[in-house]
Amino acid sequence: MAVARAYRRFFVVAYQFLPLLVAYARDRKKYLLFGGPRRVSSERRRRRARSLLSSMLTLGPTFIKLGQLLSTRPDVLPPEYVEEFESLQDDVPAAPWAGAKQVIEEDLGPIDEVYTDFDTEAISGASLGQVYTARVNGQDVAVKVRRPGIEELVEADLRVIRFSLPILMRFVDQTRSFSLETLADEFEKTIREEMDYNRERRMLEEIRANFLETETVRIPSVIESHSTRRVLTMEYVPGTKISEIDDLDSLGVDRTSLAETLQRVYLQMIVEDGVFHADPHPGNLAVQDDGTIVFYDFGMSGRVDPFIQGKIVEFYMAIAQQDIEAILDTLIEMGTLSPSADRQVMANVMELAIADARGENIEQYRVQQIVSQVEDTIYEFPLRLPPNLALVLRVATVVEGVCVTLDPDFDFIEVATSYLREQGYLERGAREFVEDRATEFQNFGKSVVRVPPKLESALDRVNREDFTVQVELADEELLVNRLAKRLILGLLFATTTLSASVMYAFNRPEGALVALGGAAVVGFLLWRSFRSRKGIRATPQFTRQNLRQRRND
Repeated sequence: MAVARAYRRFFVVAYQFLPLLVAYARDRKKYLLFGGPRRVSSERRRRRARSLLSSMLTLGPTFIKLGQLLSTRPDVLPPEYVEEFESLQDDVPAAPWAGAKQVIEEDLGPIDEVYTDFDTEAISGASLGQVYTARVNGQDVAVKVRRPGIEELVEADLRVIRFSLPILMRFVDQTRSFSLETLADEFEKTIREEMDYNRERRMLEEIRANFLETETVRIPSVIESHSTRRVLTMEYVPGTKISEIDDLDSLGVDRTSLAETLQRVYLQMIVEDGVFHADPHPGNLAVQDDGTIVFYDFGMSGRVDPFIQGKIVEFYMAIAQQDIEAILDTLIEMGTLSPSADRQVMANVMELAIADARGENIEQYRVQQIVSQVEDTIYEFPLRLPPNLALVLRVATVVEGVCVTLDPDFDFIEVATSYLREQGYLERGAREFVEDRATEFQNFGKSVVRVPPKLESALDRVNREDFTVQVELADEELLVNRLAKRLILGLLFATTTLSASVMYAFNRPEGALVALGGAAVVGFLLWRSFRSRKGIRATPQFTRQNLRQRRND
């Protein structure tokens, strides 16, 4: 039954996506089966992204979640698609009450015996669940209920995605095929986790414990006795939506201080705690009358391992110091940038991105703009973005967007640098730098003592003609073939040139012209053999003008 539903769903999805697949096929071959590739403009990409976004909204919850995940993967999609998908909000009409009631009663028992004053009108609806208000033992609570029938639909859609993956991979190169496979695995894992409210409860409780002593942060507590895998009951904590600027002003809330608090909270989650709320759009953030920030919905949450935490700190410090080489080193160590990428091209991109983001005010610039330009580069090279880092990248950009909404002059770098200094990271980094240099100097001293005797021994062996050098060539057969080809072409070139000279000297102009023509052909082939290169070739195609153009498109 489930397989049959998946096949039916496959045809529904194919109907929505077929026009886009044909368009992509024509990009590779203009007339589908033959012809050269087409050049696709940024505006055409944006139109296609909007069409794809509309199809995802039509197909429902699973594909809405897929679109949100794709918005975090600039290594899979062009920047125009990422920008369009970032606007995809998980806000859909709630399912009928009868279905939600059935879920609650199957898991907890009759509504009237479990809750009092249960309001059957949902206060919010999302693709995977919906939220109601009620009371438990005299306490106001929010009850999050998994959307009725969603598990069967998600399972069918996951099968469709698996069916479709081999087809999609025919339209992309090998590197991006790998990214698509890892993305499919990541999406399946993520959406299953979001449907498991037991996991959300555990993540919420862990993050809440990290901020119990922080007066400016409020995270609802969980009513464990009224929570299951499909139902999550929490204390109800009202507040003003963080993007409602006029309402915040009427409350007398200091928006600059609010933005700084929000940024510091996420820095602590990512850099210190290693577990973070990963969906910080305005619908999940509220502000109480005293300026306390309230966090909702921990279905999308993640972890950061210690290695990535350290590299994120180094990345922030490198941006603050505008140290391009350190930024590139950190990106390589995190696995974002390939070690074989053209370092000079990447350095030019980063320099232009930072200079363009800073604008006329030299002291302030937006890390969101810098990240945006790096995302463009990630797609064009292309590179792979580790899944855990993709989520952190999304959180960083969304949080700064909220902060800039609160305070247009908000300076992310200043706040981050101040936080890292207060936590001792800058001093620790300076101390480690000094220790590393001291270790290098110590090793250098040992080498100064060890090298002269070894050098003298080697020179003695050279004098005794007892010194041999063994060389191993990488790809030896290919290299030998290439050298042999050049040698033969060189001999032919010398022979035909000499023949042309001799015939001309003996007054044989026709023969001299033929020989000279042959020499020209052989000379061209010889020149080509020295011009050809194997491997990755990167062409600097980034200028200040087209970076701005791409950002404005």
